[in-house]
Amino acid sequence: MRKKTKRNKKQKKPVPILRIVRHFGWHPGRVVSEILEWTEILAIAGLLALLVIVFITVRMSVPTGSMIPTIDPKDSFYVDRVSYYFRAPKPGDVIVFWHVEEVLVNKVIDGSPAQRVGVEVGGRIVSINREPVFSAAGGDEIVGSLAPGQQILLGLSGTAQLDLGPKELGVDSLAALGVVTRERRLRYVKRLIAIGGQTVKISGGDVSVDGEKLVGERFERYYYSNDPRMRYGVNETLVPEGKLFVLGDNSSNSWDSRYWGFVDEDAFIGEPYFRVWPLSRFGPMNGYFHF
Repeated sequence: MRKKTKRNKKQKKPVPILRIVRHFGWHPGRVVSEILEWTEILAIAGLLALLVIVFITVRMSVPTGSMIPTIDPKDSFYVDRVSYYFRAPKPGDVIVFWHVEEVLVNKVIDGSPAQRVGVEVGGRIVSINREPVFSAAGGDEIVGSLAPGQQILLGLSGTAQLDLGPKELGVDSLAALGVVTRERRLRYVKRLIAIGGQTVKISGGDVSVDGEKLVGERFERYYYSNDPRMRYGVNETLVPEGKLFVLGDNSSNSWDSRYWGFVDEDAFIGEPYFRVWPLSRFGPMNGYFHF
């Protein structure tokens, strides 16, 4: 007689999502159970991808020619985020940071000067008393600097200057004029030139930091300083503590610190470290893996 062998097969343990729904009294069939299993797998994969993007690395490109020849508009590369939790970027590095692209009207307060002159939600704020506005905080700073009784002119993109009337005592922000703002931010890529406490001056195509001309392969280019819109670095400029001064390598076609000033250290994201496209330029970049 043949002896029967016992099979002690271990039953497959249900995935967590099935254990949860069964705990609440729902016992789905085979098809629905498979759908729930795949839903759990995709949710976990999505969460892991989000954690990688937020805390470790992100893939991006530069849509303009501002960093030619270091980075071409068609280049695609990864950004190192994680190592900068433990170290600071160095002048000369190419860095990625958040930059305020637009300051928009998010809300207009009823009965305010802004409502009386017809400021509309969604408008882009470009100036106050013809001073350019590059951030919500910068707009508030301009309003706060005006003398009581001085007329306040609000410049919105595509419209004439709007006269909000004379500044009253206690008015020190756009919100006090009835304009609640929001910022639209984009990731920018530029070369770090100087950090807080250092001075910068661009002259004759060269950049000097603390009075010394920057030399080396990373700075072998002509830096322009002849645009009347340039307000920083064309004369000796002190970089405030907690701020960064950045320039594009293709400075004839770069919207950078010369125009809008400084980058907050808190806006720093990371540094490009590996180019994946085009294949002809595939490999490490920005000094990574060079020992």
